[in-house]
Amino acid sequence: MSTASETFAGGIGGTGLLDRERIIAKPGFNRWLVPPAALAIHLCIGMAYGFSVFWLPLSKAIGVTQPAACADLTLMSALFTTSCDWRVADLGWIYTLFFVLLGSSAAIWGGWLERAGPRKAGVVSAFCWCGGTTLAAVGVITHQLWLMWVGAGVIGGIGLGLGYISPVSTLIKWFPDRRGMATGMAIMGFGGGAMIGAPLADKLMTHFKTAESVGVWQTFLVMAAIYIVFMLGGAFSYRLPPAGWRPEGWAAPATQKTMITQHHVHLRDAHKTKQFWLIWAVLCLNVSAGIGVIGMASPMLQEIFGGRLLGQSELTFTQLDDGQKTAIAAIAAGFAGLLSLFNIGGRFFWASLSDKIGRKNTYFAFFILGIILYASAPTAAHMGSQVLFVAIFCIILSMYGGGFATIPAYLADIFGTQFVGAIHGRLLTAWATAGIIGPVVVNYIREFQINAGVPREQVYDFTMYILVGMLVLGLIANAFVKPLPQKWFMSEAEVVALQAKTAQQSSAGGSFGIGKGGFDGKALLAWAVVGIPILWGVWVTMQKTAALFN
Repeated sequence: MSTASETFAGGIGGTGLLDRERIIAKPGFNRWLVPPAALAIHLCIGMAYGFSVFWLPLSKAIGVTQPAACADLTLMSALFTTSCDWRVADLGWIYTLFFVLLGSSAAIWGGWLERAGPRKAGVVSAFCWCGGTTLAAVGVITHQLWLMWVGAGVIGGIGLGLGYISPVSTLIKWFPDRRGMATGMAIMGFGGGAMIGAPLADKLMTHFKTAESVGVWQTFLVMAAIYIVFMLGGAFSYRLPPAGWRPEGWAAPATQKTMITQHHVHLRDAHKTKQFWLIWAVLCLNVSAGIGVIGMASPMLQEIFGGRLLGQSELTFTQLDDGQKTAIAAIAAGFAGLLSLFNIGGRFFWASLSDKIGRKNTYFAFFILGIILYASAPTAAHMGSQVLFVAIFCIILSMYGGGFATIPAYLADIFGTQFVGAIHGRLLTAWATAGIIGPVVVNYIREFQINAGVPREQVYDFTMYILVGMLVLGLIANAFVKPLPQKWFMSEAEVVALQAKTAQQSSAGGSFGIGKGGFDGKALLAWAVVGIPILWGVWVTMQKTAALFN
């Protein structure tokens, strides 16, 4: 990666087009251009959440109308077969690879990202994500599952990790006065990527479908082409503020009255502090509870309410016929869509609110509200109140998304901004852990309850109380998060040495009048480029959600 900039050599002062020193903002730069750049990348990689839209069509890649099933197919033979259609479970490993590689690549290369800068990381992310999708298309054409795993899962997963953390440090430095809001805007895009990508993929597969093809490989190539344009556009729009830059008229809060430090912890020391592991536990426990709900949202609504969803309260889920089950599945899809909207909106709302009430208090709100809501969900179910049940889980999902968006600002408050992107990358291993804990707890308890003869409408009661226990542990961990002792912070000399190149660029560039003003014409255009797809995704999701209330 160190030679990547040499390929784009010829920049000002001997720097390459991708180098960190090349993207120091000049006087007059509008900081509101940076969030749309981050959104352009996050909206693309966020399609990882929507990849399940490909599973059913790919399970008929050979048979087209019906799966070409093989009774003796194993996971190992599925990787190399050219005559048998894949099972959904075989394809689902790509989803697992996405988030394992996201967490691990963010942890491994977070330090490199801080040195190389967000533009270079964004470009590498674009080529990994879009190149991985292209390789997956080759895997579909040749019917080689291992190619899809390597392409979309491994290479694409690395792109996910780098793309996810690429704007974090940059946005926090541009918006020291609104850290939560800034990261909330970008990470909102990751939650919204599937809201745009999934319906787009569905339309493309319908367009490309023929008697000989399910249209997936063509869709992969078209989406890779669209995404590479957006992601490179975002990467090349990144700018860094000069060292020491502050918004005009803004003064840093008094550190003795807040949990926001004005010092910096080195990446090599962050994981040695108990605060890092307490915040790791806070994120892991909040996400474990939320991700368990996401995974079971559709079957949970169907099994709890059964015939009530069709106005036939006397029928339980097991008493419904196939046609009725199809009808309530469509309603449950609307429920999942509504949860998606609250997941996205919560990322911006809660992160912005954290700027007012503080990051620690925001997480207290997550855990206290979560404990009340999870504990109330079985009661709402037994009352047969769909509206109350849906409202409970909409709020829960808003806090799930809000947890992701608030955590980078929490880290910046405690550890400073110099290495916050890399520290955030390492903390994302909590996400990978939660991705295992949450679904395993929910799925295995559900299966145990069903096998024990518990009625379908009651199998989730015990699960909710287990999740309450997780949130109690998270509440305790959050209570122990305190400001770091002075011994962990770098000296002024270390910070100056790290910021030397940026400082040289800023001294050559003139005054610090950067970021002055709000939405000028250029900023409005940048926001329109990312805002129009978001609005389209919201419109499509609302149409599907309408079925929940019909």
